[in-house]
Amino acid sequence: MAKIPVVDQEACISCGLCVSTCPGVFRFNADGKSECYDPGGAPESDIQSAIDGCPVQAISWQ
Repeated sequence: MAKIPVVDQEACISCGLCVSTCPGVFRFNADGKSECYDPGGAPESDIQSAIDGCPVQAISWQ
């Protein structure tokens, strides 16, 4: 089964790093928090870069 990135909505500070790193995977939702809308929208290595770069470790693989 494929891994899917998940954003912890409580931890997200809306910095935008994941959205700018992988705009095909992450976007801001109506609450201004990041969400994964297309887990296949970028290579896994790019998604991992967004996960590693998150300043509050709000993104993880599920």
